[in-house]
Amino acid sequence: MAKKGNILVCDDEEIMRDVLETILSNAGYKVDLARTGEEAIEACSHKDYDLILMDVSMPGMGGLTALEELIKLDPEAVVLMITAYATFDTAISAWEKGAAGVIRKPFQNEQILALVARGIKSRRKEEERRTLRQAMARSVDRDGFIGRSEAMENVFRLVERVAQARSTVLITGESGTGKELVAKAIHQASPRADAPFVAVNCSNIPSELLESELFGHTKGAFTGAVAAKKGLFEVADSGSIFLDEIGDLRPETQVRLLRVIQEREFTPLGDTAPLKVDVRIIAATNVDLREAVRNGTFREDLYYRLSVVPIELPPLRDRREDILPLTKHFIHKYSEENGLSISENVSPEVLSLLEAYHYPGNVRELENIVERAVIIANGNEITVDCLRPEVKDPSLAFDLIRGAEGMTGEIDISRGVNFYDEVKRFEIDLIRRALDQTGGHQSRAARLLGLNATTLNSKIKTHQIPTRQ
Repeated sequence: MAKKGNILVCDDEEIMRDVLETILSNAGYKVDLARTGEEAIEACSHKDYDLILMDVSMPGMGGLTALEELIKLDPEAVVLMITAYATFDTAISAWEKGAAGVIRKPFQNEQILALVARGIKSRRKEEERRTLRQAMARSVDRDGFIGRSEAMENVFRLVERVAQARSTVLITGESGTGKELVAKAIHQASPRADAPFVAVNCSNIPSELLESELFGHTKGAFTGAVAAKKGLFEVADSGSIFLDEIGDLRPETQVRLLRVIQEREFTPLGDTAPLKVDVRIIAATNVDLREAVRNGTFREDLYYRLSVVPIELPPLRDRREDILPLTKHFIHKYSEENGLSISENVSPEVLSLLEAYHYPGNVRELENIVERAVIIANGNEITVDCLRPEVKDPSLAFDLIRGAEGMTGEIDISRGVNFYDEVKRFEIDLIRRALDQTGGHQSRAARLLGLNATTLNSKIKTHQIPTRQ
C-alpha cells in the first residue's frame, strides 16, 4: 500500500480521469482508474482502496447504484461522489447510500486534496479502532476481560492510545483485577501482534534462577548449566514481554533490566557478547513502587523507565456495573466447560447479593464464585443457595465492616437503610481517620488500610476527602 494511500478514480470522461490522476499522484497517492461503475466494482473486489472518487453520471451503471454495491463489498468504504449537478436531492441520496461526501464540478485542486486527506484519515482511524476492538474481543472470548463501566472504558481508551507505541507500560492494581489481560490486549492491538507475547511471573521463579530465565546462559555458565539456554528476552524478540510482580526483582536483576531498557541489549550469563533485541516491556505490580523507591528496595531510575505509561486497574468493588456482564460471561464459560445448560439470566435476588459483595479477590474471586455456583446448581438456574456463605449473607458482610476497630455509632436498620450509602460513609470515615493518624501521609495511610496507594488516592479524589498540604 502506498504510504499516503491507494485511491480509485472512476469517471467515464478521460480528461477528468487524467486531471484527478495528476492531482493525486503529484500529492503522493497511488491512483488506479476505472471508466464505469462495473469496472470500479471489479477493481474493489480484488484490491483494498483507502478512498474512491466516483462520478455520479456515467453510462450503464450509474454512480449512485455503483456506490450501493461498493458499500455492500466494504461497509467502511470511503466514497466521494463527483457531480456537475449537485442538487440537494442528489446530495441527500448519496449520503443515504453511504457516500462520505459530494463534490461539485468544477472543483479546486486544494478542495479535492483536503477532502481526500480527511477521508483517508477517517478510514485509517476506523481501521485502527476496529483492530483494537478485535484484539480486546479476543481477550474477552478467551479470558473473560469484560468491562462496561466508565472506569474500564478509560482503560480501553488508554490501551488504544499506547498500543501503537513502543514505550514501556506499568500496569498497577490489586490482585485479580486483570493486569495480564490488559498486557495481552496492548500486545494484540499493536504492530507486534504477530510476534511472541511472553509472560513472566517474577515472584514464581526463584531469584537465583530468574536472571537465567530472562537473559539465558551459555553451557557451563554455572553449576547445572549442562547446555546453553535461550533467555525469554531473546524468545520475545520483535514482540512483547510481560513482567508480572516486577516489584519482587532483586537489586542486581533490576540493574540488568535497566540496561535492557536503555541499551536494547543484554548479555547471557557466561557470555561476553551482548545480544540486541527489539522487545516491548510491559510490567505489572500490586505494590506501590513509589513507596518501594523511598524504602530503597526498588531503583528510582528503573521505576521511571518502567512507568512511561502508567495504567491503573480499578478494583471490582469500584465498578459494580461490570458485575452482571462478567457473571453472565463466567456462567456461559463454565456451563460450556462442564457440559451444563445453566441460564445466563441472573435473578434479581442473586444479582443483588453479587453486587453487594466486597470482592477482596476482585474479578478472579467473582469467577471462582460463579464457577462454584454453576457446578452445584440444582437445575438450569443459579439460585441464592448456590452462592458462598459470605456472599449470600450481606448482613454478615456489613457486620464485619462495622466491626472494624474504632468505628463509632450504631446504625438503626429497623426502618431500612441504603447498604451502599452506609458502606460509603464508613469508607470515608475510615480513610479520614487513617489520614489523621499518619499526619496526611497517603502511603502510610494506605498501608494501615491494606490498600494500594494509588487506589487510596483514587478514593480520596472520588469522595473529595480533604488532605493536608
